[in-house]
Amino acid sequence: MFSKGSKLYSIFTGTCPKCHEESMFKNKNPYILSEALDMHETCSNCGTKYKIEPSFFYGSMYVSYAVGIAFAVAAFVISYFVFNAGLNAMFISIVATLVVFMPIILRLSRNIWINFFIHYDKSFAKSKK
Repeated sequence: MFSKGSKLYSIFTGTCPKCHEESMFKNKNPYILSEALDMHETCSNCGTKYKIEPSFFYGSMYVSYAVGIAFAVAAFVISYFVFNAGLNAMFISIVATLVVFMPIILRLSRNIWINFFIHYDKSFAKSKK
């Protein structure tokens, strides 16, 4: 399920969606905010172009909204059911969760978006090794 060749592997590791060999991002640490969204132009292993067209990643904003909602719901469930928090504490925990995980949400949404359009090619990845 999380092995090379699956969409989930590419999404959670941030690797090239076509060959799963190289990281799409120049810096693997998402918390260096000035470089959080800096991506390579192409994959050095298979040559896949990441920015398919200008403004390609604008669509990832829609995915980012859904991923942010998932993180907010998880923060709500944990604060309400585990800690029996009040309304103000739940609100603070949701906002804090979204602020702390913002770089991860941004990268996950980009990874999900590009994996909608580029698929793993097992024969292509093997032939380029």
